[in-house]
Amino acid sequence: MRSCWVYIGDVMGERDYEKYVTYLQQHHPCAPIPTEREYWRMRWAEQELNPKGRCC
Repeated sequence: MRSCWVYIGDVMGERDYEKYVTYLQQHHPCAPIPTEREYWRMRWAEQELNPKGRCC
């Protein structure tokens, strides 16, 4: 049952911040790491500016 919750968490984006921090550390070690709150604000702002495949 745990794997189901992990899958749902991945679909909902629960681990996106962790993945982003890991990416920054590996590929851009000198870049400042935003707080989780700052990350979600940047992500939502990007989605508002570029609404790709949303229905609304």
